[in-house]
Formats: sequence, C-alpha cells, structure tokens
Amino acid sequence: MPKTHSIKFWISFWGISILFLAAWSWYWNTRNSQVAETLLEKTISLIPAGEEQKKEWKAIAYFSENLLNSDTERTFLILFQNNLEIRPGGGFIGSFGILKLKGGKVTAFQIHDTGNFDGRIPDTVEPPYPMQETLAIKSWKLRDSNYSPDFAVNARKAEEFYYMGQGGEKFDGVIGLTANVLTSFLKATGPIQLDNFPGTYSDGNGIIDLEYQVEKAYVEQGIAKGDRKSVINDLGNAILKKVFELDNLQKIELAKIILADLRQKDIQLYFADSGWQNRATEAGWAGLVDQNWSRDYFFAVDANLGAFKSDYFVDRAIDYTIDLSGDAPKAVLKITYKHNATEKDWMTKDYLTYLQVYAPKGAWLNNSQNFTPRYSDDLDKKVFASIVKVPLGETKTVELDYTLPKEFALNYDLKIQKQAGLNDIPVKVHLTNPDGTLKDYDLTLNSDLMLNK
Repeated sequence: MPKTHSIKFWISFWGISILFLAAWSWYWNTRNSQVAETLLEKTISLIPAGEEQKKEWKAIAYFSENLLNSDTERTFLILFQNNLEIRPGGGFIGSFGILKLKGGKVTAFQIHDTGNFDGRIPDTVEPPYPMQETLAIKSWKLRDSNYSPDFAVNARKAEEFYYMGQGGEKFDGVIGLTANVLTSFLKATGPIQLDNFPGTYSDGNGIIDLEYQVEKAYVEQGIAKGDRKSVINDLGNAILKKVFELDNLQKIELAKIILADLRQKDIQLYFADSGWQNRATEAGWAGLVDQNWSRDYFFAVDANLGAFKSDYFVDRAIDYTIDLSGDAPKAVLKITYKHNATEKDWMTKDYLTYLQVYAPKGAWLNNSQNFTPRYSDDLDKKVFASIVKVPLGETKTVELDYTLPKEFALNYDLKIQKQAGLNDIPVKVHLTNPDGTLKDYDLTLNSDLMLNK
C-alpha cells in the first residue's frame, strides 16, 4: 500500500523546497560573489536533511562556483578504469584522457591508449607483488598504477608515471572513472552511433560492445593494433557533444546519475588544491581508505591479475560474524566467489585474484581456508592477502578467522568500505553481543557502510 503523509508534512516539504530553490536561484544570479556561495551554504545547513546529504549539496555548490563558473582553464587527468578487470582502485587502466575546462565548457579532450604511452616509460620501477608472477611484467607502469584501494595514492602514482613518460601537462586534479560511468552517460544521452565504427552503443550493451571492439573487432576491420582504442576517443567526444545538447530536465537527470556514481565510487576525485580536496573528502567522493576510523573495520580488495575480463562473470557475497561475548572479540570473514562462465574464450578464463583484506591494527589472524596468507601494514591497517583462484563454473569461499583488540567489545561499531568498480555485493553481518544476544543484518555494499550496535 502506498505510504501517505499528513498535510503538515507536505506543507513543511514544499516550504523547505521553495526556500532551497529560492536560495539556489539567487546564488546563480549573483554567483560571481563569494557572499552568494556563503549564503547558499548557510541555507543548506538549515535544511532538515541528513548531514551526509548536506555535505554533498555543499560540495556541488562549491565545485559549481570554483570549477564550472571559473574563467581559469583547468586541466584534469582522467583514468578510465575497466572494472571488468578489477584492480584495487577500480579497474585496469586501459586508457587515460586529458580534459580541459574553462567557464563551464570543454576546451580540449583527448583519450590515449596506455599500451602505447607506457612504451615511453623506462623499465625502472619494480612492480608490486604478485604482478611479476601473474602478469609476467618486468616494470610497473601507468596502466597498473591504481594498485592501492586509496584513490589519492593512485592519483599521485598515475601522475608520477605520466611524467616518467614525458607527459607535458600540469594537472589540477585526477578523476577516476570505472566503465560503469559509460553506462550512466548513455542512459542520459541515449544510443550513440559512430561514423567510423559499426554498431550502436547504448546503456544496455555499451560496455561489452566497446570491449569486443578493442579486443576482437578491430582485427576484422583492418585497424592497426596501436589504433584499436581510437574508438574510445570517438565515443568519448560523441558523448560530450550529446551531453551539452541535453535540455535542463535531462541535465538534472544526468546530475542525479553522476551523484549516484560518486557515492558508489564509480567516480573518484583527487585535487592538487587542498581546499578542493577537502571538499571532495567531506562529500565522500575522494575514494580514501579511512585511516581515522579506530573501531572494527574491514575492506576486501580484489586485483584481477591475469584473468582477462572475468569480473563480468564473477559474483561475490560477504558474510561477517563477530562475537563480543568472550575474552577478546572474534571475527570470521567469509568471501564467496561464484564464476558463472563455464568455458574459456576471449573474455574469460579461470578467475585469478590477489585478495587483500584490510582489518584494524591489532587484528591477529588465527586460521584461514582457501587463503595462503601474506601479512603487511598499509594505510594504518593490518592487511591479510592471498592469491585466490576460482575455476570456470565453480564457487569458492575464502574464510579468515581472526581476533580483534579487546577494547572493541566495550562500544562496538563496524565500518565496511567498498571497492570502486564492484557494486551490489550482498553482505550479511552476524553480531553476538557481550551478553550473548544475537543480531543479524542484511546489507548491500554500494557505498561505505557503518553499523552501530
């Protein structure tokens, strides 16, 4: 039965809406004034909405003023992260772009194949484990630079490799986009056809069709291997052209889609300007590992290293049991992988991932199954890691049994962070309180989650 609301509710709702829209309108009519931005932020603060939503609105207002309304040209490095081949930062970086904006308009936009660009980078940087063992590469380069679950770390590493390859631009920021963002934009623009390439790219099939074009179809079309990703440049520019042709209502719908992508980390932001970076961080758009969180925590991070684009076929599920009734909290984390493909082809084979589980400092691994542990410390967390293989058509569950610091039982809170590029993961949490009472939670991991006992 549809939910009904009282007259008082609707009077309050429309009153708040009119207040917000009036302030927004006044802001845009006087947007050259810093006073307007301050007033809008104060107005947002008065709206009875959640604090996280207010932070997002304030960030939108801030970036609208300082980026879209700026007469200064800004240059951004765009990392196109293919989450069909998941990496800790979102996906394999098959291409990167250089985007220039001025006064809310695109002044230049070019996309480059990292396979070509990486040839300019000297073979001097030893890759992190286990890239050499699984990918058989002798040097770490831009295409594999997003090897941290923290986007700020990845952004700085990508810039480092860009300059090692004699790149000449100075960037105001780095933007990470997973392939899911292509679907988002095609939802807003509608299907797109390209003059130089066959077929139609739509939100329903765009990712797979693009993957087939750059992996297989280019051979049939007589396109040189070095030019096989030129389709991405054509498609990107066609999408931008259509975006700027959208009417106001369509742009509002696109803004909603982009906001959802920011929340899901399909879009991640890093800025050279500390003020901009702080705004992105406050809004939850910076893709950072939470180093300030001091309670229970886990972050399961996959790196597909040598399994083609198999993440398209792999489903995940997480089950977490925490027992606070003993001398020290006991945790059991289970991660189940189901490989839905049954035959090897150009897109998939046996799944091979380097799984890293970020846990609180002080966590102690007691036992594990389907997991040969390596130990490290990173970003103020304890990390348990292992290569995990899931054959075609099979299901495998990794299990980690570990002890947490005693003080966690006193006032229990849990934070679960989400990996960019992996969405809709079912999570079950089973909590045994100090008095022995039980509580179960059914969650979906589409953004970072916090659970308060």
